[in-house]
Amino acid sequence: MTGTAARYLCLARHGEATEDESALSPNGRRQAVLLGERLRDAGVPLAAIHHGPLSRAAQTAHLVGEQLPGVPLEASEAAGDYVPYVPRAEELPPDAAGRLLGFLERTPEDDRERGPGLAREALARFTGPVAGETPRHELVVTHNFLIGWLVRAALDAPAWRWMGVNHANAALTVIRYAPGRPASVLFLNDMSHLPQDLRWTGFPPEPRF
Repeated sequence: MTGTAARYLCLARHGEATEDESALSPNGRRQAVLLGERLRDAGVPLAAIHHGPLSRAAQTAHLVGEQLPGVPLEASEAAGDYVPYVPRAEELPPDAAGRLLGFLERTPEDDRERGPGLAREALARFTGPVAGETPRHELVVTHNFLIGWLVRAALDAPAWRWMGVNHANAALTVIRYAPGRPASVLFLNDMSHLPQDLRWTGFPPEPRF
């Protein structure tokens, strides 16, 4: 019988985008190259680089891939930008429900309608141990919402708790899915490969340490 092995899922938000979000900014291009260099220099044996269909994610993935010759790039709607779960008011903390629901109402209706199906697809496609005896390392270049969704799933948090998990541009998160063990978030929102002037872009204006 075929066994199972660990999956190491690397998650990166796309690099900083231009104001109209149609492409990467010069800073975003630098961020993407540095992310690729980090993965190359660490010797991460990536089997694939998945990315969402929007240009800022696709461009980031291609720049990362240029630092990792031979690693295939795979576009995926499941790695795209969408609302993964729309909670009911009664699921939310009473003191935060109005603010959270108000935020969701400002997102595009299409993102809310198609998002839950794509979120289920992302869980099926990108998470859990893999068949065989060889561990698998994959990178998903995506958007803030999906990273929050996958992190909250790894922690068995309520479905609505993807909200409030923020990720900086080109930062790195790694989740391990090992057979017979709970999923483990090895690190989250790591920007150590970026110089100070390229850190924290895309992040809310919170205190930064």
